Amino acid sequence: MNTSKLKFVIVPLLAIIVSLIVVFFRYGDDPAKGLVEAKAFLGSIEQIVSTVGTVSPQNRLEIKPPINGRIEKILVREGMNVKIGDILAFMSSTDRATLVDAARLKGDDELRYWQNAYKETPLIAPIDGVIIVRNVEPGQTITTNDAVLVISDRLIVQADVDETDIGDVAVGQKTVIGLDAYPNISVDSTVDHISYESQIINNVTIYKVDILPETVPDIFRSGMSANVKIIVKKKDDVLLIPTNALINENGFFFVLTRKTATGSAEKTPVVTGMSKQKHVEIISGLEEGAVVFFPEDEDIIIKKSEGTNPLMPSRSRGKK
Repeated sequence: MNTSKLKFVIVPLLAIIVSLIVVFFRYGDDPAKGLVEAKAFLGSIEQIVSTVGTVSPQNRLEIKPPINGRIEKILVREGMNVKIGDILAFMSSTDRATLVDAARLKGDDELRYWQNAYKETPLIAPIDGVIIVRNVEPGQTITTNDAVLVISDRLIVQADVDETDIGDVAVGQKTVIGLDAYPNISVDSTVDHISYESQIINNVTIYKVDILPETVPDIFRSGMSANVKIIVKKKDDVLLIPTNALINENGFFFVLTRKTATGSAEKTPVVTGMSKQKHVEIISGLEEGAVVFFPEDEDIIIKKSEGTNPLMPSRSRGKK
């Protein structure tokens, strides 16, 4: 055998020997050496679509006067609840305001006469709701184009959901609202409506989704920024293990478990279900309390191939 052929055989052989030595000194005869362990446990797992939104009125109704004139009295303030038919304010038409002002200069008797003869015009609440805007004060001149007051039947959150996630969202799903202004407060809510027409925001196609709070807190203010978590799917009392304990071999999943007899590790096939960032559901292959091994550093996940599988835990935009 000539020298060149000898090198061709020896060099790869040396590489294999060096690799085996490294593996032996790192793991020895125990594949779980250098790994940490955890027990499979029963818990809850959720698939969540996370997005942002804005607190806004579900129905925003502007109260505009039927005539031009002057505001005489306002009986409500912002934040006040009103019922349909409640009188919100009184105003005078331009003609009445002129007559009353002239009568006031002639004395109290003349003023009372014209006040009784020419009544003020009331502004009446057309719906039940909350006063969210008070634009004018008594004595201010207004026209039929001016919104004197604004009523909201209730405050909701309008969330912006990416088109890649909208297929997972459905009316009636449970959600949780958080406010930037009050980070320690969360509000239970539900998906109430999904818009049928998309919008383009920053070159991204989004759909408006109405999130209806179960109870509207007093802290809600129109225009507040909100964080919304839509619970697409939730499972309780399922078997969970750390996500990076999975070994992917050509699309099939295994975990390293401890043998009962010897205490050493062995590879066990498993069937996975839902997953989130740190945990994955095990449908079959393990029992509660089973010990699994996984790398403490997420960057050294054990896998012999990069085969793709739809069950492989992954992060997609907007989902956990």
